[in-house]
Amino acid sequence: MLAVIFLCAVFWQTFQNAINKPLPLEQNVLIEIEKGDSLSRIAEKLGLALNISSGWLKLAALLQHDVRKLKAGEYEITNGMTATDILLRIASGKTKQYAITFPEGWAFNSIFELIQNTPTIKHSLSKDDIVPLILQLGAQVQNPEGLFFPDTYFFEKNTTDAALLKIAYHRMQSVLKKEWQNRAENLPFVDPYQTLILASIVEKETAVADERPLIAGVFIRRLQAGMLLQTDPTVIYGMGNNYKGNITAADLKQPTPYNTYIIKGLPPTPIAMPGKQAIHAALHPEAGDTLYFVARGDGTHVFSSSLPAHNMAVNTFQKKNK
Repeated sequence: MLAVIFLCAVFWQTFQNAINKPLPLEQNVLIEIEKGDSLSRIAEKLGLALNISSGWLKLAALLQHDVRKLKAGEYEITNGMTATDILLRIASGKTKQYAITFPEGWAFNSIFELIQNTPTIKHSLSKDDIVPLILQLGAQVQNPEGLFFPDTYFFEKNTTDAALLKIAYHRMQSVLKKEWQNRAENLPFVDPYQTLILASIVEKETAVADERPLIAGVFIRRLQAGMLLQTDPTVIYGMGNNYKGNITAADLKQPTPYNTYIIKGLPPTPIAMPGKQAIHAALHPEAGDTLYFVARGDGTHVFSSSLPAHNMAVNTFQKKNK
């Protein structure tokens, strides 16, 4: 009897040491648990990857955790974790998180290409699927430009492209709704979508946060006065692949729906993904009488209230930067 007790004690101590001993890993290890994996299969995967007894792992799972709580996904095992820690991580569903960033001012085509080139995302969409997707999400337009909020999104491996775009779409709708509800008075927008259009132009015109309300103010006053917006980023967007880095005088005369040197009012869609600051600026433009601005060449702009003053600034800074 004593021998049995002794053996049981030795077994238990060995078991406890095995499952509670920190693992000396030289680098992090990724373990992927697939849907339908049995406890034996999970223990086998862990044992092979971590060089520990799959039997101890299986026993630990049976004794300490509800087997049904071992969730599918990709898990990152780090140096110093114990077998118990690993099982707890898998039971909690704390999968490895990846990140993807949609930068402010990027066009949808660039975002979609980024998604397609991210191997940890499950690719289920072609470009032909985008319009049906946004309509399914509730969009009232058939162009994806500007509908997805620029931000960093975290996801687990094999998250679908559709799922990520859905999150970014609803994030944009949430930000836009809140900003629209708190907008300034007497703006020339008939709906929030027009806000996105102007915000995307503001986003492309400057990366200087303090200038966004100033530039929004210029464009708002131009719209209210019936003036042409005359903004280069819309011309560039309308040129598509024909844009080679410079806009010529002929380009400014070329009719496209986005050539604001020819068309009055806003272009038909956003030209990029505007961030929250650009949206806020479009709905809270800086008051004043400026109607023109020109780049200094250092990222900032000179603002003018009259055409003669603007022409003087253009001559000064164009000559300076040539």
